Amino acid sequence: MDSILTPGPAGGRVCSEQPMTALARSRRATGTVALLLMSADAGSAATSPIAVAAATRALQPGELVVLTLTTPADVDGVRVSAFGRAIPSAKVEPRAWRALVGIDLDAAPGKHAVSIRARSGENEVATTYDLVVKPRRFATRRLLVDEAMVNPPAAMLARIQAEAAELGRLWGRSAAEPLWTGPFVRPVPDEANSIFGTRSIFNGQRRSPHSGTDFLSPAGTPIKAPNGGRVVLARNLYFTGNTLVIDHGLGLLSLFAHLSVFSVQEGDVVSTGQILGNVGATGRVTGPHLHWAVRANGSRVDALSLLAVLGQ
Repeated sequence: MDSILTPGPAGGRVCSEQPMTALARSRRATGTVALLLMSADAGSAATSPIAVAAATRALQPGELVVLTLTTPADVDGVRVSAFGRAIPSAKVEPRAWRALVGIDLDAAPGKHAVSIRARSGENEVATTYDLVVKPRRFATRRLLVDEAMVNPPAAMLARIQAEAAELGRLWGRSAAEPLWTGPFVRPVPDEANSIFGTRSIFNGQRRSPHSGTDFLSPAGTPIKAPNGGRVVLARNLYFTGNTLVIDHGLGLLSLFAHLSVFSVQEGDVVSTGQILGNVGATGRVTGPHLHWAVRANGSRVDALSLLAVLGQ
């Protein structure tokens, strides 16, 4: 595994290279590149005694960054904000906290500051950790589908708007604590056959980028929960057909689309490997496949990035 060390904030010092702790250790997913480990001392112990380690597949749009935040003493809580959003953190060891930062599909290249504040009683220490996002070029795909799935009839517009609003609410309602344990796993055994972030042209008309990863699985293939969580949506949606959303907690949610049938219902608590339903061809599709989309605190990230940093 490659280690890349980045400087701390102004006035801070550069850490020497050190192994990744068990909390921040990341595993490689099939077909992914080596992970990056970036560590930085948040400053001198007298001013900002928060050590920050970041694990990610790449610092580019659509990637997940797992932050491990270590303080020299136990604290009551740690607040994190990045890309204009509040990011929940969870205590994973007596003096270590974890936060998940998603670099959205449309994030601009350049330096983005992550604000970190740790409090103990009335005392608070703070630091800033910089994520330097590199540019990413996305391919374009051209697909032919039912015209009603490109330009829906007027009678369907209210439904489509209501479904989009419902999903938007779900992205902001994740449990504050992790609902998962252990590494994430692939929901189907088949390889991904489409690239996250691909610019989509349906019937010659440009539409939203592809914000998920598609797996070319045969119809009827069982879909397994990639990890624990709670089912917050299981219903038919106009564009994504039979759609299921799992809240994994800590701002992390999985969406599975185009299912033929559901094996769980809204409100169910699921565990790793539990059957959620079967692969189908409902909604806007050209054939049977599984569409897996991931949101990390509102940011659209590649499911394969999740497997790379938190998978087996």
